[in-house]
Amino acid sequence: MLSKIAVAASIAASFVFAGAAFGGKPSPSSITGPYLVTTSAPSAPVGAATVTPQFGDTITFNISTAQTGNPFVNLVCSGVGVGYDSWAAFWPNSESFILSSPAWTSGAADCTANLVMYVNGAKYKVLASTRFHVDA
Repeated sequence: MLSKIAVAASIAASFVFAGAAFGGKPSPSSITGPYLVTTSAPSAPVGAATVTPQFGDTITFNISTAQTGNPFVNLVCSGVGVGYDSWAAFWPNSESFILSSPAWTSGAADCTANLVMYVNGAKYKVLASTRFHVDA
């Protein structure tokens, strides 16, 4: 009886490991930045700066995912007198965010940018995230 249980456990373990090896996990997703967007021509955003963004700057992110063809970035910033929650589609091109809003008229903030994909209609899944500070 004990040997039958051991054999059954071995077979079950084999299926678990085979599923992990052949079923595979989705490739990892990433989001890096923020990168300051500057314009050398009216419609040509270029470059990335390595400085901390400031209130009013325009920023973008570098994203990577194989889990969806329609990734979004959700940027949420908060601080004293700051309320900011913005979404942008990052397909087929990267989009940008202006670090200001009617609810954010000045001041520093702490921000989180989430790379997300929609699942089941209005629900979304966070694939990767990054945090950063915005100077006043």
